[in-house]
Parts: sequence; C-alpha cells; structure tokens
Amino acid sequence: MTATTRPIITSSIKIAGITKPTVLQYFETLNAGDFDATANLFAEDGVLHAPFEEPIIGSSSIATYLKTEARGMQLEPQQGVSQILEDGNVEVQVSGRVQTSAFGINVAWLFLLNSDQKILSVTVKLLASPQELLNLRSQTKFDV
Repeated sequence: MTATTRPIITSSIKIAGITKPTVLQYFETLNAGDFDATANLFAEDGVLHAPFEEPIIGSSSIATYLKTEARGMQLEPQQGVSQILEDGNVEVQVSGRVQTSAFGINVAWLFLLNSDQKILSVTVKLLASPQELLNLRSQTKFDV
C-alpha cells in the first residue's frame, strides 16, 4: 500500500440506502461486541445519546458505557437515508430493531458525521408506545 492509498474497509452489514463505512462499522462492531472499536469511530468529543441516559461524551466514556450496557444486544438496522448539511457534516438516519435476550424493540439512530467521517453524535430513539415502554420496564430493570 502506498502513502496515497487508503485501505478499503468492507462491512458485512447491509443497510438499504446507507453506504457510509463509519455507520456500517458502528453496527458491525457493536454486534461483534468490540466496544472499543465502536467507541473509536467517534470524534474525540463525540457524544452518544442513549435512551434513559445523560449524554455520554468521549470515546473512553462511550466504550465503558457500551461494555456495561450493550452486551448481548444485536442491532438489526434495516434502512436509512443520509444528507449533507450546510456545514459539510453528514446526517444519517437509520431505522431497525434492537434485540436483547429479554426483548426486541424498534429503534431509530440519528448519526452526525464530520468531514473526517468520525461520529460527532449518535442519538438512539426507542420507537415504542408509552405502554410498550412500561411493559419493557416491568420485564427488565431499567433505571429511569
């Protein structure tokens, strides 16, 4: 490999409408349980907005959070759209499901990528009715 070429990164995750390698790697590394690799996709001051949590800032904090909270989760992204914003950043919206050993739920992810394709933020939204969320709460031990 010469200094002017970049390695080609492929992903086994396929999401209709999404080709951004960083987004595909986010899902692939999370599903593989490689939470350090997931956290390294974030910019230095990147933010993870997880349901029921305060914002988690910085790759080290994100890795620690994922190691505690994301074990055993399987993310099933299905489709998405992306657009370039006026400031040059890219917004990517993905919808799908998250499956745990206790439950499955529809989820939307909203990514903001900088010009270096690093994640500035990911917001995870649960797509469930209030009753479904209450049922989940009674099935699991969420601290809300």
